[in-house]
Amino acid sequence: MPHLWFERALLADGWAEQVRIAIDRGTIAAIETGVPAQPDDARHGAALPGLCNVHSHGFQRGMAGLSERRGRPDDDFWSWREVMYRFLDRLTPADIAAITAQAYAEMLEGGFTRVGEFHYLHNHIDGARYADPAETAGAIVEAAEAAGIGLTLLPVFYAHGDFGGAPPSPGQRRFLSDVDGFARLVEASRAKLSGDMKLGVAPHSLRAVTPEELAAILPLADGPIHIHAAEQVREVEACVAHSGARPVEWLLDNANIGPRWCLIHSTHLDGRECARLAASGAVAGLCPVTEANLGDGVFPAIDYLAAGGRFGIGTDSNILIDAPGELRALEYSQRLTHRKRALLADAAHPSVGEKLFGAALAGGAQALGVTGGLTAGAPADIVSLDLGHPALFGAGGDVLDRWIFAARCGAIDGVWRAGRQVVAAGRHIAIDEISARYRRTLATLLA
Repeated sequence: MPHLWFERALLADGWAEQVRIAIDRGTIAAIETGVPAQPDDARHGAALPGLCNVHSHGFQRGMAGLSERRGRPDDDFWSWREVMYRFLDRLTPADIAAITAQAYAEMLEGGFTRVGEFHYLHNHIDGARYADPAETAGAIVEAAEAAGIGLTLLPVFYAHGDFGGAPPSPGQRRFLSDVDGFARLVEASRAKLSGDMKLGVAPHSLRAVTPEELAAILPLADGPIHIHAAEQVREVEACVAHSGARPVEWLLDNANIGPRWCLIHSTHLDGRECARLAASGAVAGLCPVTEANLGDGVFPAIDYLAAGGRFGIGTDSNILIDAPGELRALEYSQRLTHRKRALLADAAHPSVGEKLFGAALAGGAQALGVTGGLTAGAPADIVSLDLGHPALFGAGGDVLDRWIFAARCGAIDGVWRAGRQVVAAGRHIAIDEISARYRRTLATLLA
C-alpha cells in the first residue's frame, strides 16, 4: 500500500504535523499524524484536499483572450456571447476533446481535482443530432481521462432563446434539445462514464427552459442539478418583465430548491433572495474571474455568508484557470466594493484564506455530488504545496493566506487524483502531449 508523508496537512479537524497518508485503490485508507516518514514514503511539504471546480465550459479555453478587443461602446456579456457563438461554430468532437483536455490539465496544475462540466455543445455544426446523441459528451469523458481529473458531467437542456419559450437564434443551434431527445442524450451520456465519474443534469437557465420543461427534465438524473441564474442585470429585468419575479426568487418559489441544487453565479440577489438561498441548503456556484472578465457584477458574499450560505468556485469560461485566483478574486471584489479588508473572515475563522478554502471545499463537494477533504474513506485527491516556495517559506498557520494571496501557481508541486500522481514538480505529467494536440487544434481553428 503506497504512502505519502507530509510535513503538515489540512485534515477535517484542522492542520496536523508529520502526516502519513495510506492510499488503497484510489481512496485514503488511513491517516497517521505526528509520525516520521518511512524509508519508502514519498515526502512532501503541505497537503491540501483538492478542490472541486463547480462550473466549466471546457471548450471555451480555446477562445481565451480572443474577446479582449473593444468591438463597440457597450461591450458586455451579450456581445461576448456572439464571439463565443462564432468560435464554437467550427468545433468537431475531436476539437472539443483536445481543448477540454488542455483546460483540465491546467485545472489539475492549479489545484482542482474534480470538475463539473456544464456541457451544452451537443449537436453537429449544422444543428442536427449526431448519430450518437452523446458524441460530444464522449469527447468530454475522453478529455477527463486524458488529464486524469475527476468528472461530474452535467448535460445541459437548452430549448429556447429567451423567456417565454422564445425561438432560439441561429448561434444556439448546437445546444438545442426537446425533452424526449434530451432524455436519450442523458442516458447515452451515462453509458460513457467510467470510474467514479458522476452524472447530473443542468437546465441551462430560465431563459432557455420553460417551467414545464424544467419539471420534465429534473427526474432524468438523481445527481446534482445546476442552473445559470441572475448572472446579468438584463437577465433579471427580463425575468421580472416575463414572470413578475426575479430569477432566483422564481426558482425558490417554484422549483423546490435544496441541497442537490447549484445556482451558478447568482450575482444579482436582493436581500430576501440572499437569505432564502442561504436557508435552502443549495450551493451558489461562484466564478469570480469570469464574472469580472464579463463585467457581470459582484456577488453579495458578505450578506450571503453571514446568513450561512454555501458556495463553490468554478472557472466558467476558463479565461484563466487557477483555484486560489478564484478565491482571491472573490475576496478582492468585496474589498473594492466596500473599501475595507478581510471582509469574508469572521470571529470563528479570522484567516480569510482558511474561511474561503474551507467553504469552497465543502460547497464544491456538495455541488458535484462527492465527498471532499482528507479523511479515511474519501478519494485520495491531494494537492501538495512547496513550503520552500518564496511565498510559503517559514509559513505556520497562515499557509492558506499565503497561498491564496501571495503565491503564484508555482507553489503547487504535486497533485494526486484518486491516488494517482498527475502533477509532479508543478507540471502535469502529460502536459507536453496534451498541449501539442491543443496547439494543433487551435492552429486549424484560428487559421
